[in-house]
Amino acid sequence: MASLLGPSAAISLQYKLNRTSFSAVSTNTPSLFPHTVLGNGRYQGLCFKTKATGSVEGSVLEKESASISDKIDYGVIGVHHVGILCENLDRSLEFYQNILGLEINEARPHDKLPYRGAWLWVGSEMIHLMELPNPDPLTGRPEHGGRDRHACIAIRDVSKLQAILDKAGIPYTLSRSGRPAIFTRDADANALEFTQVDA
Repeated sequence: MASLLGPSAAISLQYKLNRTSFSAVSTNTPSLFPHTVLGNGRYQGLCFKTKATGSVEGSVLEKESASISDKIDYGVIGVHHVGILCENLDRSLEFYQNILGLEINEARPHDKLPYRGAWLWVGSEMIHLMELPNPDPLTGRPEHGGRDRHACIAIRDVSKLQAILDKAGIPYTLSRSGRPAIFTRDADANALEFTQVDA
C-alpha cells in the first residue's frame, strides 16, 4: 500500500503483483495542479509529485486506485436545516416571523427537546431556532455579515426585503460584489444573507 499524499488526503494505491517490485521516488517537482488540503477536504496551494518506478517480471499487474476525481456519493440531497442559537426565543420569533415572514413548522418536535426552540420553514428547508447559551461573542463581529459565519436564503426580490428592513429600522449591508444580495443580523448577532435568484 503506497500513499501519494499526506495522511489527511491519502490516496491509496494497492498493487496486486506477480513478481513485481516498485519504489517511490520523490521528485519535489510542483504539480500542474498545485494544492494543499483544507479542513473541508478540498485542495488549495502547492504540492509535490511523487513518482513510482518499477519493474515487472511477470505478466500480471492489477492496480486498484481511488482518485481525487472519483465522486464521493452517499446520497446528499440538500441542506435539511440550519441551527441558530438565540438568547430569547420570543424575541427571535418576532424577527423571523413578523419581520422576515417565516412560518413555524408545527410538525417538528418543539416540546421533545430539553430547551425551547422553533422550526421555521425556509422554502422546503428549515431554520431551527434554539434557545441556548451562545459560546460566540456578540460584540466585535464584522459589520458586513458576508465576512462572518452566515446562512444564505434565496429570495426573489432583494429590493422588497430592503424596504421591509428599512421600515423596521433593522441595519443591513448590501453585497460588496454588486450582485443583488443583502446581509443583516438577528438580535443575537447571527448573520443572514438573502440573495436574489431567478424563480
